[in-house]
Amino acid sequence: MSEAVASAMTRLAEFQWPEIIQPHVEVLLLWMTWAIDHIDFDYLEYLLWLFLPIIIIFVIPIFLVLFIYGCVIFLHVYKFRNRIREELHTSYWNGARIAIASFWDAVGHIWHGYEVHGLENIPDEGAALFIYFHGCLPIDIYYLMAKCVLHKNRTLHCVGDNFIFKIPGWGLLTKVFSITPGTVEDCTANLKAGNLLSIAPGGVREALFSDPRLYDIMWSKRMGFAKVVLASEAPVIPMFTENCRDAFRVPEWGRSFFRWVYEKTKAPLCPIYGGFPVKMITHLGPPMTFDYANTSPEEIRKQLKREIRSMIREHQQLPGSVFRGIAQRFVGKKQKSGTPESTELLERNGTHATAVEESEEVAQTIERLSAAGDTGDSPSVAATN
Repeated sequence: MSEAVASAMTRLAEFQWPEIIQPHVEVLLLWMTWAIDHIDFDYLEYLLWLFLPIIIIFVIPIFLVLFIYGCVIFLHVYKFRNRIREELHTSYWNGARIAIASFWDAVGHIWHGYEVHGLENIPDEGAALFIYFHGCLPIDIYYLMAKCVLHKNRTLHCVGDNFIFKIPGWGLLTKVFSITPGTVEDCTANLKAGNLLSIAPGGVREALFSDPRLYDIMWSKRMGFAKVVLASEAPVIPMFTENCRDAFRVPEWGRSFFRWVYEKTKAPLCPIYGGFPVKMITHLGPPMTFDYANTSPEEIRKQLKREIRSMIREHQQLPGSVFRGIAQRFVGKKQKSGTPESTELLERNGTHATAVEESEEVAQTIERLSAAGDTGDSPSVAATN
């Protein structure tokens, strides 16, 4: 025990405590003396230093959730302070949106050096549908929503997974920022009302189980978003964010088990770690339109998937790397190298994927022809299904 600690313990023992707490102080001092004499604090300091990186990468996602709950608390306070204006049916949530958007815009700028290339492709008025590749956590969508509020004075509506609406306390947040479960009918009505809407066709499956080395698209046989395009006749803005799978990641261990759990229950029970300060740049492509009267949902899906894959190949260095993403904040992005590994990954993310996609489409065509009498999908099918 050092002299300073011993002196402090002596002063505490000699202090005249009230009789009611004196016995408790004596017991506490005995415990403190035993701990100081028998616990190796140097070894504890070494363990803390050793495991600090692991602690940090698992703690940051917790802080992200706390930030979201901070937004929820702010909205509830804002709602209470503006009760009179609510009864007058005014748009009193705009101030809250701008305040929260300013917060997330600051977080994106400081932590990820966030940028948007192609912001001019977002219309100042009228509908547009954003189709994007889903990162492990859609933090790039939070940042883009903030940009739309601050720079376009528009709210970017989002389609979210059903589990989001079951999280306690998030109901008001989803209402204010127009996050919806997104059936085909709801999404179509949203776009026909002239709103901006974003959909990640890959959904939670792509978020949790896409390979961070490959950035592979996992849309499965989902066709709802293509039906929304046909029904609304809205222009489509393809979107991809660099390093979106390197900011947060899913551990390699147990991935097959968690994938099995998800496929059986649709519950995203998968650990996430990260919060790495990688450079994030959202690329928004030029609006795409189609010959809506003569184009099938399958063809729209095929064109959009090719466009997203093309954006990944153009803007993302493969294999994905957390360290390279962080370095990009300071040294910029280097020219893509033609190493055998990167070439193989690009081929797997392009040529091979296209062949698989085409074979799936042939199978779907055969199924449709063999089920010519079928009445079609249920009208409540989700836009990401």
